[in-house]
Amino acid sequence: MSPTGRRPRADARRNHDRLLAKADEVFREQGTDASLEGIARRAGVAIGTLYGHFPNRRALVGALLRERNEALFEAGEALFAEPPAAALRQWVDLVVAHAATYQGLATLLADGVDDEASELHASCLRMTDLGERLVARAIEAGVVRPEVTGADVFTLMNAGAWTREHASEEQAARLVAFTLDGLLTPSR
Repeated sequence: MSPTGRRPRADARRNHDRLLAKADEVFREQGTDASLEGIARRAGVAIGTLYGHFPNRRALVGALLRERNEALFEAGEALFAEPPAAALRQWVDLVVAHAATYQGLATLLADGVDDEASELHASCLRMTDLGERLVARAIEAGVVRPEVTGADVFTLMNAGAWTREHASEEQAARLVAFTLDGLLTPSR
């Protein structure tokens, strides 16, 4: 539904969907800093049409991530059925892969946590909350050092995603594994 409560016209819906599809292609190729004008051109619409649907870059990225975020949050909630250390590792791996979907996305997500005006803010808060709950559970189980915070894990996930964007998936996995090993209690 549109803000007026009416169904969007068929051509407006097609433009919206085409913009999302082309934005996904362009962001995968060029990263989140890609030209919005280039995305509009590839979608066959004017830049005003893009801005009519997505007032800024974060709104466009937020729309692209909406379904992926929901799947990520569902997977995160399911991890509470796993042993605490394994759940925390799996959550970090899931978020690192998610944040590396597009080059530059890790930075947008890191910025979105503290920017209440960001269209990504609510999703970033959910991501952080899930991480904090998994950390608290792991601390309570005695498998993670008590001084570890959810912010530590969020920073690790962003570092892993950044490394994956700029080095390689293998290097990111090594960095994350070594760091997670350091967060575990010495007896584990």
